[in-house]
Amino acid sequence: MDKVIKTEAEWRAQLDDLAYRVTREHATERPFTHDDFPEDPGTYRCTCCGAPLFDAETKFDAGCGWPSFFAPLDESVIGESLDTSHFMRRTEVHCNRCDAHLGHVFPDGPAPTGLRYCINGVALKFDPEA
Repeated sequence: MDKVIKTEAEWRAQLDDLAYRVTREHATERPFTHDDFPEDPGTYRCTCCGAPLFDAETKFDAGCGWPSFFAPLDESVIGESLDTSHFMRRTEVHCNRCDAHLGHVFPDGPAPTGLRYCINGVALKFDPEA
């Protein structure tokens, strides 16, 4: 997958204010603001570049207020980095195609991976199966 590189002005023109702050400036949306994601089969894609990130079959209700998944669609599309903001030590996840901040991954998810990818809803677009 080709790398997507845009200027700050191009990202601002493409994204609404909240999506820009979350994906480009590493902000976090308020919890429980995306309870309306469909339960249908499909793919969750990066809101910035459209890269396929998560299959709907891996989504689960973690009760944390953000969309949660136990595995990425393909591990190569998700990058990780250390986040030490807010006096915490967390693993940030981002889209490897466009470097959009997606959220964080925690080691408290369900089987089979034991992981919880806690993702900002504004960083995702749902693409239903045809």
